[in-house]
Amino acid sequence: MVALPALECFGAPKPLSGPVAGRTASGAPLRTAFIYKPNGINVAAWEIAEAGNEYQMSPILHGLSELRQDLQIIKGLEQKAGWGMQDGGGDHARANATFLTGVRAYKTAGADIKVGVSVDQTMANLVADQTRFASLELGTEAVRRSGVCDSGYSCAYQFNLSWRSATQPMAPEANPRLVFERLFGVGRGEQRKANLERARIRQRSLLDFVLADAKQMHGALGRNDQQKLDEYLTGIREIERRIQNMEKFGLPPDPGVPAPEGIPESYEEHLRLMFDMIYLAFVTDSTRVVTYLQSHDGNNRTMPSIGITQGHHTISHHQNKASELEKLTKIDQFYVAQFAYFLKKLKGTKDSDGKTLLENSMILWGSGLGDPDRHQHDKLPIIVAGHGGGRLNPGRHVVLADSKTPLNNLHLRLLREMGGKESAFADATSPLAEI
Repeated sequence: MVALPALECFGAPKPLSGPVAGRTASGAPLRTAFIYKPNGINVAAWEIAEAGNEYQMSPILHGLSELRQDLQIIKGLEQKAGWGMQDGGGDHARANATFLTGVRAYKTAGADIKVGVSVDQTMANLVADQTRFASLELGTEAVRRSGVCDSGYSCAYQFNLSWRSATQPMAPEANPRLVFERLFGVGRGEQRKANLERARIRQRSLLDFVLADAKQMHGALGRNDQQKLDEYLTGIREIERRIQNMEKFGLPPDPGVPAPEGIPESYEEHLRLMFDMIYLAFVTDSTRVVTYLQSHDGNNRTMPSIGITQGHHTISHHQNKASELEKLTKIDQFYVAQFAYFLKKLKGTKDSDGKTLLENSMILWGSGLGDPDRHQHDKLPIIVAGHGGGRLNPGRHVVLADSKTPLNNLHLRLLREMGGKESAFADATSPLAEI
């Protein structure tokens, strides 16, 4: 899928006299994406020997060689909240639940889920009034909000990266056609404009009815039901905010490409279509914050297209067997190749200030597990791609002095670069200065 390079239609941005949330110093949009790779990594085939900018790509990272000047590969990060400690098993659920929240998930298979607000949603609140959509949540799997998935943990933990509140996950959309239609409407040209306007009027009318009905009901409910209704109304207000932004910004630009047919049979094609949706959202400035759960941790998908007929999770428990580690490396290389596909699209597109989209972005790619065989939540495979509008220093292998540096230090740094004033995030000790 190739979109028209339409950002010039917005005109060149004016340089800013001071920091503005969600913008670079040139005034161009600053975009952030968080991309999750499931089931850890083959650590031996991932790690790089040399620190600094004179490093050799490892076997897994070789597919990113053309982009090395746009990358920071970071060694020494840990997500402490992911370890079992008193909660025992459930490392895959915790890997997903803690990756962007940094908060230990309350172990339950019931409705009383609790974790924390994720960094992407904290960012989204900073820039919600600047784009049509405060954030975009994508995946490749069906949404699961309940049921038992991993050693007594609710499926809500394992199938969601983004959390609006401690108890409300932001469910990812897996159908690329639905993502496209949400961003740009149904149909083409004038038909799309008419459909969007009808949808806006219908949604506004429905919201007015729901809010009035809920207000009347609220006083008659017990405490637990009031809490559930309040959570529901938070979601309703988010829809209301989207409608207000639609009214504020007018109709979205034509992306210049047709809508995808739906979910393809090929997993690789599905992954890339979702990357295309992120690209379109960024190139049209429809949102500046995206999360993409490529697959949930613990998934046991086979990948016959690359010669892998066993399940990914099964292989990840490699027991240091050479045959299993070789298969795991092939899977890891596959995911790196999809990431390279996305980054090349960003690098190949000029932004409104003449820089590339990649130069004006901060893209975090990684996993909540290091060595999956032992369910380790340290030695995490983490890449930060992009230049952050000149605020980051890519082209390096960053080896942290403390091999147990909180992953949340990185989140706090990215949050601050996005315009946040927070001095703390989860267990962060300070914004990560080394990048």
